[in-house]
Amino acid sequence: MTAQFVVLGATGDLTARYLLPALAQVVPLHPDGVRLVGVAQDDLDDDAFRRHVRGALDEGAGDAPQEVREELAGTAAYVHGDVTDPAVLRSALERAGDGEPVVVYLALPHVLFERVVAALGECDLPPHARVVVEKPFGEDLAGAERLNAALGRVVPEDRTFRVDHFLAKQTVLNVLGLRFANRLFESVWNRTHVESVDIVFDETVDAQSRASYYDRSGALRDMVQNHLLQLLAYVAMEPPQSMRPADLSARKVDVLRAVRTLDDDEVARCTARGRYTAGTVDGRHGRREVAAYADAPGVDAGRGTETYAEVVLHVDTWRWAGVPFRLRTGKALGADRREVVVRFAEVPHAVFEGPRPHRNELRLQLDPDRVSLRFDLNGAGDPFELEAVEMGADLARQEPGPYGQLLLAVLAGDTRLSAHAAEAEEGWRIVEPVLTAWQRGAAPLQEYPAGSDGPAGPPALAGADGR
Repeated sequence: MTAQFVVLGATGDLTARYLLPALAQVVPLHPDGVRLVGVAQDDLDDDAFRRHVRGALDEGAGDAPQEVREELAGTAAYVHGDVTDPAVLRSALERAGDGEPVVVYLALPHVLFERVVAALGECDLPPHARVVVEKPFGEDLAGAERLNAALGRVVPEDRTFRVDHFLAKQTVLNVLGLRFANRLFESVWNRTHVESVDIVFDETVDAQSRASYYDRSGALRDMVQNHLLQLLAYVAMEPPQSMRPADLSARKVDVLRAVRTLDDDEVARCTARGRYTAGTVDGRHGRREVAAYADAPGVDAGRGTETYAEVVLHVDTWRWAGVPFRLRTGKALGADRREVVVRFAEVPHAVFEGPRPHRNELRLQLDPDRVSLRFDLNGAGDPFELEAVEMGADLARQEPGPYGQLLLAVLAGDTRLSAHAAEAEEGWRIVEPVLTAWQRGAAPLQEYPAGSDGPAGPPALAGADGR
């Protein structure tokens, strides 16, 4: 039967920029067809909504075949109303009819999630219904617990999708293949051989266009609590019994529960936060002048929202005891750097004279996707001097892209590309003490010019390699 996507917030930016182009990728891959039912406050009817969908697809999915775009737009239906009103949601579900599955996608501000889920609880959801929520999953641990409880009253966990498009990225998935399908790497994937792990998502893009939202979130909530901690879980988890959703999630939860909670003194030593000032950024879309974040429309400068966050965490397990995991992300930086770096320890006894050029490093780069390994060999000049070489592979572009992969997983009922309830809660358990300590001034809010390398790192990393 035709799958029905009931998108709440169907005229919003998330739907136009990500969901509709992803649906255009999915339509040719789903043999029974896909139909869109949109719900929003805009005063539209079916025909006006279809024109809106066509426009969004022309702009964001122009490479999709015309017949695919028309199939998606031409069959779309629209319900005008408040997404927190059970009567409106019932009307949307009626428009979805007897399709299977029925996917209710909350493309909404996270502050509405609990109210929308409560309204869904007053509807007669079909037995195959699936509910999808975007990050952030709550604003704190208590909020995540409330949201999970509300979701659990509406649909079971295996039909709840807390989607994280990072988990569908090709290189992120390759962490699992690299570790658990290759004896070579898993045998050295421990504290004996690994000195440190960096998980970095630096961006040249600024926060100006999202400032009104971003100012109530900040880098730690927006990126570390979900995306980067999910990457940490993949890097540090124990081998799962299988790749089934329950087995995979169980091992991820084990890792997150083992991440040490930071007290105020540790926050002062092991974290850094910053906010960009005016500067010049030379990014993917050329050189541009960027105004100070504090001057952006919708920003309350007194709130002290960070556009840069760095935190050093420790995973207290036998495998990782003593190994620092550095998680770093920032806006309006001097270069795009999106990668996981596993830095290996020195050999126990040096037989070559002089310094080594570099430590052995395994890099898993995101966007563009690439895997590389750096190691030392005898030099081309003096054969007893070392030089660093790199062996790497550029990965073919993933088709469909991450959002398309997420939607295919939802249609298949596969929750492996989603965060399960306990994962979301543990993420907040880790970052909430940092946020609280920052509010008490445990780490000063530093300023850094847009286009720079960012602020000084945590004191615990002073002089560390790889900055």
